[in-house]
Parts: sequence; C-alpha cells; structure tokens
Amino acid sequence: MQKLQQLEIPTLSTKVNSWQSLEQLTKTLANKIDIDPQLLLNSYKNFLTANQNQNISTLILVIRQPISTPNKNSWAGDLMSKFGAKNIASELQGNSPIGGYVTLSAEKVLEANPDVLIIVNAEPNLLNSLKKEPFWQKLKASKNNRVYVFDYYGLVNPGSLNAIEKACQELEKVF
Repeated sequence: MQKLQQLEIPTLSTKVNSWQSLEQLTKTLANKIDIDPQLLLNSYKNFLTANQNQNISTLILVIRQPISTPNKNSWAGDLMSKFGAKNIASELQGNSPIGGYVTLSAEKVLEANPDVLIIVNAEPNLLNSLKKEPFWQKLKASKNNRVYVFDYYGLVNPGSLNAIEKACQELEKVF
C-alpha cells in the first residue's frame, strides 16, 4: 500500500471490523464510482434475522495456541451482537497481536462454560485438537451438542458479500 501511495497511485485502504464499517465502506465506494448504494445496503439488512433476542452465551474460538476469541471490537464480535448472541468475550481486553481479539486460558473457557461454541476453521484440525483438551467434555456446549464450525471468511474476516451472507444464514440456524 505504501509503495502504491509513493507512486501516487490512488488507493483506498479499508478496515471492516463492524457492520457499520461495512455500510460506510459501501457508501464510500458507491460515491467513488458515482452510484446509489441503497440497493446493496438494503440487501445487507436481509442478511440479518428478526430473531435477535436470544441472549445465548456464546464463545467463538479461532486459534488454539493460544486460545483466541473475538471481543466486541472485531467483525465477528459485532456480527454476533447482530444476532443477539451474548459473546462471553465481548468486554474482555487483552494484549493479543490481533486487534479485536483476546486470548483465554483453558480455565477461563471452562469458567465461561458457554451454551454455544463456534469453532472457526482458520486453523487446520482446530475442532479435533480442541476435543482433545481436558476441558472440552466438561463444557455445556459440548455436552448439549451445540458446537458449530464456521468458515473463516464471513465470520472472522468479512471476505465477500457471499461469505457474509452465508455466515449470517448459519448464525440464523444457531440462534
């Protein structure tokens, strides 16, 4: 990006870490190419369900070593709030190298004991390696078969509109 800017090539750097930032990016891009963004903005609203008052305790696990989960300052954390999920890590802060994410110990995961666990397939065999952890069988979500695997794109990284729509459809099934 820096090299492009040095060459004076017009660039637009983006960071989509919330639904609001997705909508703002859409408006910015539409303005740049002189089109009306409303049709696309309306389609975003269709991705979200009306059933948003579940308040089910949820934990998203993205990486195993260290155990990483999104807080409210991430795309995943914000998306969870759109579905009424109670993201256990929402208010947690930490020193994770990735903004919007915190690390948890196995003890913290067990203490949180979520109703729902969402495992992101960002790391090969993440689910299988978590199942081998001593805390796994003690978790309410594991016992009640409320463990779901999601694609990285759509849930952690918005990726594309198709990925976002797919993640929203899957979240609708969970909540």
